[in-house]
Amino acid sequence: MYAIVDIETTGGHASANGITEVAICIHDGKKVIRRFETLVNPQRDIPVYISALTGITNEMVQQAPLFEDVAHEIFHLLKGQIFVAHNVNFDYSFLRYHLSAAGYDINLNKLCTVRLGRKIMPGLMSYSLGKLCSRLGIQNNARHRAMGDAEATAQLFSILLSKDNDNHISKALKQNSKEQVLPANLPKADIEALPANPGVYYFHNQQGKVIYVGKAKNLRKRVCSHFTGNNPNLQRQEFLKNIYRVSYQVCGTELIAFVLEAVEIKRLWPKYNRSLKRFENTFGIYMYEDQRGYLRLAVDKHRKHMPAIYACNSLLEGHNLLHNLIETFGLCPKLCFIQKNDQPCIGSNVGQCACEGNEQPDVYNSKVLAALEQLKQALPTFAIRDEGRTDDEHSCILIEEGRFYGMGYISHYYNADNLQALKNYLTPYPGNDYIRNMVTGYADRFPQRKVMFA
Repeated sequence: MYAIVDIETTGGHASANGITEVAICIHDGKKVIRRFETLVNPQRDIPVYISALTGITNEMVQQAPLFEDVAHEIFHLLKGQIFVAHNVNFDYSFLRYHLSAAGYDINLNKLCTVRLGRKIMPGLMSYSLGKLCSRLGIQNNARHRAMGDAEATAQLFSILLSKDNDNHISKALKQNSKEQVLPANLPKADIEALPANPGVYYFHNQQGKVIYVGKAKNLRKRVCSHFTGNNPNLQRQEFLKNIYRVSYQVCGTELIAFVLEAVEIKRLWPKYNRSLKRFENTFGIYMYEDQRGYLRLAVDKHRKHMPAIYACNSLLEGHNLLHNLIETFGLCPKLCFIQKNDQPCIGSNVGQCACEGNEQPDVYNSKVLAALEQLKQALPTFAIRDEGRTDDEHSCILIEEGRFYGMGYISHYYNADNLQALKNYLTPYPGNDYIRNMVTGYADRFPQRKVMFA
């Protein structure tokens, strides 16, 4: 038996919206044998644009029962049935959420007539309920009302049952089928094409634009995890509705996938990614020449169009590093913006400091450059050589002078001991502290995979 359902609501996600109308048609596989419909008082105002669409007004539902008053009957109508709807996850998420709030839990097999329509009648321009009804000659005199759409969906379902020569419906109901949980517009073939390798995956909308980027140790398992459960919040419901295609890049290791995800989020700026979008090096050490010709070092907030000599995560880290350079190389605290008062410079004897003009710019600047050279030498240059995508290659990530340079794949037989030669095989990528810290942390955990360069 099939419970063919349609609901009208006050908005697009269950956790913050109410149901205004419910219709259920019990279908025995041949015809509808029972019908149920009711208006529901959502206990909140119905937005004007939804009233205009459905024709359901606040006045119409004022005397209607609350959902909790009809939950018992709805629960027993649905219990044990196969839940069918056009874009099934929307209706199911609402009813499951509000039934749970009323003390009733459902866990039903589901069928989506959007997905079934794409499989049983492929090649149509649109699989919206209105367009399908027009094409198939299904009359719906109460469009965007629960019973009108439920009756139309029931007629559509009868047609799908009669045309299902390849048993798509029974296949969708099998225990190991993904059809029940996949977004309505995502082809199952995209999921079946996913390998179990590490990699980066991309969700695309109807226009092909990337709307989400993720990384995975196992691509198929991770992508499918997005579709489990019935989270009723707005972001998830809108997210699932807009997924039309999945593409992917296989990576040699999970680390490569982590790095590539960070790079791709910054490059593509996908709508539904939140983390990693705003990550930037917070502070950096910068150098410039003042009007008197002295090279000056300063810790400052990240500047988008000016590369730092050294990136640091905090103002304190930058100041501590400058203090060490001042002490080691006799730099001027005032010219490094460490001492900002009008008192004599604490870095030298009174009257003997560059800030007072008693040390020539070329002499002082040679000390600054020596300090920077030591800083540069202290920054490591190394590669991580690890598993590749195939048995005859290795993956390779390069950190050059403490900065992420790029990554790629090299032959299993290539001896990656020449820095300049190695760079010819790698793709340069923009980096940040998140990537650098991730790679250096990995190198610390797996030193046997680290290739050092002088």
